[in-house]
Amino acid sequence: MSSKEFMNKILNGMSIGIVAALVPSAILGELSKALGLTTLVLLTTIAARLAVVAMGLCIAGQFKMKPIHSVALAISTLLGSGAIKQINGALVLAGMGDIINAGITAIIATLLLLWFGDRFKSYTMILVPTLTIAISGIIGLFTLPYVSMITGEVGHFIAWCTTLQPILMGALISMSFCIIIISPISTVAIALAVSLSGISSGAANLGICAAGFGLAIAGFEKNGWGTSLASVLGSPKLHMANFLKNPKMSLPLLCNALVLGILAGILGIVGTPMSAGFGISGLIGPLNHLGIVGYSFTNWMITLLVFLILPIVLGFVFKVLFFKGLKIVKAEDYAIEI
Repeated sequence: MSSKEFMNKILNGMSIGIVAALVPSAILGELSKALGLTTLVLLTTIAARLAVVAMGLCIAGQFKMKPIHSVALAISTLLGSGAIKQINGALVLAGMGDIINAGITAIIATLLLLWFGDRFKSYTMILVPTLTIAISGIIGLFTLPYVSMITGEVGHFIAWCTTLQPILMGALISMSFCIIIISPISTVAIALAVSLSGISSGAANLGICAAGFGLAIAGFEKNGWGTSLASVLGSPKLHMANFLKNPKMSLPLLCNALVLGILAGILGIVGTPMSAGFGISGLIGPLNHLGIVGYSFTNWMITLLVFLILPIVLGFVFKVLFFKGLKIVKAEDYAIEI
């Protein structure tokens, strides 16, 4: 297996696993809260918190691993994420953890598991999970504080953007979140870390909308309705592997985000730190904006325009520009293998 094929499998597994865990919360989360279905809210929240476990299992599936190997990989990935913390003597699942470090740990665990194979024969049940979890887990915990600095530096840049005048701030934050949502970095973690609020939060949500609708439109010929809807209703992070393999596929999305970010500054699209990392997923972005500015007819129309109509229209415009005009990208660049 070539290194390129190996990394493609890792990235595809990461993308699919993360989105599979996030989709239930994205689709049912806000609806469940509105209807007072607290049990369903809890279940979907737990599912989202277990995204790195799903990521590990999907990576194992990419390599067609046996059950014992799959479990060892999933546990190793969870440990490397740093999502489990010891607080007052209790083990607490605190968020999804660091996805980048989880991916690094998954790579180490996968290499170990591929090397182990069936060489331990009847001792496989004892040695494979023990060695894999111990070795990759320790390495993952060692690298965690250093890898987490990447998220910290991104947060510093976003914080600097919030000091600019509204239109420039909106454009930069929208484009930044458009990229962050299709990278291994968590948009929610960044938004909460720098307490994005007001126009900066609204611009972040519009950047995520630009990514979601842009990806759905650009890859529709290859992915069909289901996967395309998952990019919008679930998370654009489904295309993380596409982006990391071919960064230029983000160009149509960035142009979309640029326009929407400018409009966020002009029209005063706002949000809260808790809503800034979601976009249109679960209608969290638009509902939080309306909750702040009020539910007047004008505000409804503006919200519908910037969160739905314009992202779709711009998605088609920039698809034509970059597909047929500039011929920089093509539908294959957005294809998802599930």
